[in-house]
Amino acid sequence: MKKISPLIALLLLTSIITKAQVHSQPFAEVPIIDFISDTQQPMLVEKIVLKSTHNIKATSLIFSEIIKNKPQSLYMLGDMVSLGYRNHKWKKVDRFLDSCRKSNTMVCGVLGNHDVMGRRKKGERNFVKRFPENILTGYVSITDSVAIVLLNSNFIKLSMADKNKQNDWYTSTLNALDSNAAIKAIIVTCHHAPYTNSIIVGSNSQVQQKFVIPYINSKKARLFITGHAHGFEHFKIMGKDFLVIGGGGGLHQPLNNSDKRLPDIAQDYKPLFHFLSVSRVEEELFVRSRFLKDDFVTFGTGHSFITKQTEHTVTKVEQNTISNNP
Repeated sequence: MKKISPLIALLLLTSIITKAQVHSQPFAEVPIIDFISDTQQPMLVEKIVLKSTHNIKATSLIFSEIIKNKPQSLYMLGDMVSLGYRNHKWKKVDRFLDSCRKSNTMVCGVLGNHDVMGRRKKGERNFVKRFPENILTGYVSITDSVAIVLLNSNFIKLSMADKNKQNDWYTSTLNALDSNAAIKAIIVTCHHAPYTNSIIVGSNSQVQQKFVIPYINSKKARLFITGHAHGFEHFKIMGKDFLVIGGGGGLHQPLNNSDKRLPDIAQDYKPLFHFLSVSRVEEELFVRSRFLKDDFVTFGTGHSFITKQTEHTVTKVEQNTISNNP
C-alpha cells in the first residue's frame, strides 16, 4: 500500500473537518498559531469616511472563537485599541488576554500606530504592561519550531539610533535563524503593510525598503504578515507570500479596483472580519483564513494555501524593483 505523505494527510483531514463544521480545535496533535490585527474600536472621525458594521461585536466574536479554539500561541499585529494611552480602552482586550493565558495560549504583540497615537510614551507603557516581552525595535518568539519575528514599523516614533539598531538586529537575526537547525520556518510580522490595495492607507514604502529584502533573501522565511489595511489580501512578490489580515474589527477600507492595482491572489475573498490560523507541516506552513459569516454567529474557513520554498537572491537592481514595481 502506497504511503500518504504528512502534507496530503493534513489536507484530507482539513477537508473532513471543514465539511463537518466542527468548531473545536482542529488537528489536536498539530500546534496552531493564530494571528489577528486591528481590533481597535472605531473612532468617530473614522465613521465620517468609512461605514461601520457592528465592528465592536465582531471583535468580541473573534475573541471568543480564538479562546474556544485554544491555539498554542497568538500574535496580535497592532492597533489593538483605538488610543493606546487611554486605560479604559484596554478593558476588553485585557479580559481577552487573561482568558487566553488561562487557557495556556501564549500571546505576543507588536505595536500599531493607534497603540502609540496621541501620547506615545504612555501608549508604549500600557502596551508593555500587556506584553512585557516586547522590545521596542523588535523581538523573536518561537512556536513549534517556527520563529515569528515581530518588528516595530512605527518608524516616525523611532530615533535614528533605534532604526539603525533595528536594521542590524533584523538582518543578523534572520541569518542566525536560517543557520539554526532547530528552526524549520520563519514568519516576519509588523503592523504596516508593505503592499496593499487599500485606498485609505496604501503600501508602506519604508517597510518595503527596510523589511522586505531581508525577508525575501531568507531561505526559511515563508510568510510576511501585517495589518493596518483593514481587509484581507494575499500578494506573491518574487516567490514569497505577503498577507494583510487587518480584519479584527476596524472599519473596513475600500480597495483600489483599477487596472493599476497590485495583483491579489485573494481577489475574490474579501470578508469583513477575520483572523489567521497557521500550522507547520515539516518545513512549510499551512495557512487558513477564518472569517465571521454574515449571520454574525458562526465562522468559516476561507482563503487557504500551503507555502512553498523558493530559491531567490535579491540583487541591487531588484531592490529598486521591490520598492517601485512589485
